[in-house]
Amino acid sequence: MYREAALQELVRVRTSSRDTALATACSDRTNAMARWDDRASVRRNPRRVLTSAGTEDVFFPPELYPVVDHPLVVELGPDVRRQLLIQRLYDYLDFTTELESLAVIPVAIKISRNRAGLPIPAQARADAFKIVTDEAWHAQFSHDFIQQLERQTGIGHVNAGGMASFVDRLDRIHEALPWQLRGIEELLFAVVSETLISSILSDLPADPRLPRSVRDLVRDHAEDEGRHHVYFRAILRHLWPALTEPEQAAVGPFLPEIVHAFLEPDYTRAARNLVSVGIGKDQLDQVVQESWPRWRVSSEIAAAASSAVRYFTEVGALDQPRTREAFQAAGLIPGAVV
Repeated sequence: MYREAALQELVRVRTSSRDTALATACSDRTNAMARWDDRASVRRNPRRVLTSAGTEDVFFPPELYPVVDHPLVVELGPDVRRQLLIQRLYDYLDFTTELESLAVIPVAIKISRNRAGLPIPAQARADAFKIVTDEAWHAQFSHDFIQQLERQTGIGHVNAGGMASFVDRLDRIHEALPWQLRGIEELLFAVVSETLISSILSDLPADPRLPRSVRDLVRDHAEDEGRHHVYFRAILRHLWPALTEPEQAAVGPFLPEIVHAFLEPDYTRAARNLVSVGIGKDQLDQVVQESWPRWRVSSEIAAAASSAVRYFTEVGALDQPRTREAFQAAGLIPGAVV
């Protein structure tokens, strides 16, 4: 069992005819991690400490959690709004811990151990160990901040111990892929999650309404992810040319689903949070659907995913007609499917 796990690769296809071209492409290595010892937050930044939690504090930008402005929630009063924003911060921190632990670290470890199934240069594999360290630190400081927040506010995390929604979404993608390509969604999900720019990482560090410790914690994460962004963009350049055209055609239409697996709101967690503050089960669907209308979700996902979509375009993924149609149908690029 352990030997089998140790030998398992992310990409189980063999494309020896492209190995020479791919090795040449891989030699153009980014130096994003070159000054890691000086720049990584785990090396240079202190533990972020929440010193107090006043009743007037805003713990998460309300415009990024639209349920708090729904009329049925507003009429419950400002304390309910505050509780929901605290729960949203809990969910973000827990999502970060789960994402790093379940999705990014396992992929980075396989790259570092030369088990990606791709001819990745030695230095890039060594850099993957640094990403493992970064992501473990992000998981640790997120978990630590959850504990601090619970102590300071006296409000428990409603969704503690729950499964992040991306897990089930990735399971469905895994089952839908041709059996010989199953596992590639792990690498592609890591590429997507590390190369798109979420509104949380971009907006929270500069939001003066939030406690400084929250802003600093998210800034630490965002600065590290900037380097990971460059690294995983390079990994995508290694991966896509390594696939045969039939493999590209089989995988490509699933790329929008992988983007949505990461960016789609977690409606189940939102519903639990709403029930915890007194929203009746007969009102849940109304609050959730009116807070996240389809047009809004599609627009926000397209905006956040624009860099990842650009990188898929650069490597030629959207040259395949069915893949391009899938991106259009998902609202990730302009154009209607005829």
